[in-house]
Amino acid sequence: MRLEQVALHADDLDRASDFYTTLLECDPVARFDPPGLLFFDLDGVRLLLDANAPASLLYLGVHNVHETLERLDGIADVVARPHVIFTHADDTLGPAGHEEWQAFIRDTEGNTVGLIAFQPV
Repeated sequence: MRLEQVALHADDLDRASDFYTTLLECDPVARFDPPGLLFFDLDGVRLLLDANAPASLLYLGVHNVHETLERLDGIADVVARPHVIFTHADDTLGPAGHEEWQAFIRDTEGNTVGLIAFQPV
């Protein structure tokens, strides 16, 4: 079994498109308007932005949470600054010998998005 799609609520598709294009550093792959659906490809998993979707908490893997927050300066509210959440001794939940850094932002549509990066100890 594999995850195929995650949906996030978006009231304004243009605004959401600009935000996620900046965050993900890629353009949307499809837009259907009407009914108001916007898709991004996250390494084979579809991210759907839709006015009828409920709020969700999405965690995105990024190279570096600090650099990502710098790129989003002025367009995302920081909910929680970057911090180490865990150091992985084995590969159960992340790569062994790495710290797991997390930060949380609020996107332009009011969704909270988690950012995760693994950095060697």
